[in-house]
Amino acid sequence: MKKRIYQIVSICIALAIANCSFAQDTTQKIIEGRRNDKSQYNKPYVILISADGFRADFTELYDAKFLKSISQKGVRAKFMTPSFPSLTFPNHYSIVTGMYPSHHGLVDNTYFDKASGLEYRMSNPKMVQDGKWYGGTPLWVLAEKQKMLSASFYWVGSEADIQNTRPTYYYVYNEKIDIANRIKAVKDWLSLPEDQRPHMITFYLPQVDHEAHTYGPNEKHVEDAVQFVDSSVNALQAQLATLNLPINYIFVSDHGMTKVDNDNTLSMPTAIDTAAFKVPWGDALIHLYAKDISKIQSTYDALKKDSNISVYKLEETPDYWHSKTSDDKYNRLGDLLVTPVLPKVFNFSTRKTTLGKHGFDNHLTDMRATFMAWGPAIKNGLYIDDFENINVYPLVASILGLQYDENAIDGKLKVLQPILKPTPVLSKAPKAN
Repeated sequence: MKKRIYQIVSICIALAIANCSFAQDTTQKIIEGRRNDKSQYNKPYVILISADGFRADFTELYDAKFLKSISQKGVRAKFMTPSFPSLTFPNHYSIVTGMYPSHHGLVDNTYFDKASGLEYRMSNPKMVQDGKWYGGTPLWVLAEKQKMLSASFYWVGSEADIQNTRPTYYYVYNEKIDIANRIKAVKDWLSLPEDQRPHMITFYLPQVDHEAHTYGPNEKHVEDAVQFVDSSVNALQAQLATLNLPINYIFVSDHGMTKVDNDNTLSMPTAIDTAAFKVPWGDALIHLYAKDISKIQSTYDALKKDSNISVYKLEETPDYWHSKTSDDKYNRLGDLLVTPVLPKVFNFSTRKTTLGKHGFDNHLTDMRATFMAWGPAIKNGLYIDDFENINVYPLVASILGLQYDENAIDGKLKVLQPILKPTPVLSKAPKAN
């Protein structure tokens, strides 16, 4: 009996150590043997920076001096419209694939895949690193397949073997590496010999999202986080300026943030029978996956009576959500979609939820994201109208001179091409006859 207890304890300790080691994995991953093709040596460089949760008005609201100044020398959009749902995983992946979530497969941070019977969770490291969950061709995969090296200091999907391809240089997501060392890593990449130097780089900053979730978007903690992001991007550019490389910076966010009523949250509606539906976690959106399709209509009818929520069959969803049955390429959307009426939010746990939330209708003002760009390929002093985030992909591909199939993505180069200086590019694959 003692031996059995010892074995169990040993296994638990081993698992705890393994989990701890994974969470604190700060080592750079390098795919050996790759080199830039010589045709890529003289191409420009793009650093795609995401400040998670950096709402479109935060630059002025919290006086981000560097971003205000540098965007006046480049291009800034009134705002960038996130894809629906306005959540982190779907939108980061939409930015780097040029596709709506229903088309690339990450339809939520947590969702049910009907084909496999599995539930994808962004908190599950094995799922996050499994390429089967990710459709489309991310920018780093596009680059690597054309023998242009890429690097990632975090981005949704960058750890996964998408099309059996990861960035040449990347890190498993952790928050242990301080900003000075993150910037140093980027400078080290760009200081490599031409055949080993990445041209496509992603760089992710989570601080604003963290603080805005915890305290709501209108608090001093968020101001401090915005100032941190502002100074970090300033420091990154200053460090890289000494390399005298043609670096183009694109600064984006995935979504905005709004304050919710976290004192009077919504529990699971009584009309939802969990014996008849699978219901993954959600606070601004819940998907109802029917185990028994005969229960869909009656459940829908019952939910429609609740004034605190809105319920949709897929064919009823707004066109700009791109969440109809015909959009659902991977069959991952719920049979019913349920959203709370702001400032209400769902909370199915016993713990108090946070004050700041996103994930709501992507056309709401508070969900608006940020877009700025500057560098040698970008025009100077332009303030442009709003646009959808799926259009960042063809912009980056165009700057890098990468070919892509324009019929395979939702974004269109014509949307952001006017912000580019008139230099020759090879951005599109020839159309099939």
